[in-house]
Amino acid sequence: MSDRRTEQAKADRANVSLGVYLHVPFCASTCDFCAFYQTQPTANDVQRFLEGVRREAALIPWTRPVNTVFWGGGTPGLLAARDLARLAALVRERCGGAPPEWTVELAPGSVTEARLSVLREAGVTRVSMGVQSFQPALLDALGRQHNREQVYRAYDRVRAAGFKSVNLDLMFALPGQSVVEWAADVREAVSLQPDHLSTYCLTFEEDTKLWVKLSQGRVKLDPEHEADLYRATWSQLGDSGYAQYEISNFARPGHECLHNVNTWRMHEWVGFGPSAASQFGGWRGANVSDLEKWLEQVGRGERLSEDRVALTPSLLAEDALIFGLRMNAGVDLREWRGYAPGAPWADIDDVLMNLAAGELLVRQGDIVKLTDRGRLVADSVGAEIMAAFEPMTETA
Repeated sequence: MSDRRTEQAKADRANVSLGVYLHVPFCASTCDFCAFYQTQPTANDVQRFLEGVRREAALIPWTRPVNTVFWGGGTPGLLAARDLARLAALVRERCGGAPPEWTVELAPGSVTEARLSVLREAGVTRVSMGVQSFQPALLDALGRQHNREQVYRAYDRVRAAGFKSVNLDLMFALPGQSVVEWAADVREAVSLQPDHLSTYCLTFEEDTKLWVKLSQGRVKLDPEHEADLYRATWSQLGDSGYAQYEISNFARPGHECLHNVNTWRMHEWVGFGPSAASQFGGWRGANVSDLEKWLEQVGRGERLSEDRVALTPSLLAEDALIFGLRMNAGVDLREWRGYAPGAPWADIDDVLMNLAAGELLVRQGDIVKLTDRGRLVADSVGAEIMAAFEPMTETA
């Protein structure tokens, strides 16, 4: 690889998209499957959180335009309309106005006309609503606090507010869920005609209620059943006009979540709030997952105290392959060879060749993509790619 091509690749990486992620840590109750940091709100904690965001935003120097903003949680919709307005004003001020794409996650029970009005006026373009299931028994099994009637009321309100794009989150491989029940959930979601659908396979994260049930044998894993549900999802949503662009994500044309796409492509983002991760300025790390400690650290001018690591070209190339292969568009090896010439490309090529021989991957010139079979075992594919990078000792 010529020095000129390497320098050009690094120059291109210096101009990648910049996103902002804001973690709102407040939730009324913890769902059985949820491992994200959250705490029950008090009026005083909300105000301290908002002040903390203002202080943290002042700690981060950037002059580039922000392309995407994403508010997650927790439940951002638990904030009162006036607090949402204050938070939105902070974001707009720091980002130089509303970004082209601005997503806010909302739980069905938190959707009100007052909150939606504030978000729409602020410039939010995309609402993502956590439905998970339309089946009452399955919602109860997940510890969700809404019912299907609330989903319909919330969806109608979101549509009436005029947001450019609406996403619904669904979850499959739930304890006791049949293929028929999952197909019914997908069909019911499609009947609402959202612009985007995210369909996630239930995972058992440590320190969750479901993890305890798994360890006690009260629920069991069934990989074959999960694979059947994956395949059925891809077929059903494809037939309904939703194009798959990532293993778990489907969209109508022009409604892909750009914030997530940029993350999978190893672009840059800045995270605000307790537990929020960042990848910016040559570093990756996360804020502490504790509201009080985060407020103390921000007050001292500190952030990213957890899992802090320097971003070498090889580390970015490794993650770009692992996460980029989750996307149907695949990964352009030429781009990453130019940016990370010191990566073990001979070993990587051997791994990719073996994956192709096993019909888990296809290669078209410099573009590599997973097959449908490969998508079913994407985590295993990622582990093999990671192993090829393990001998690396590059530090710059």
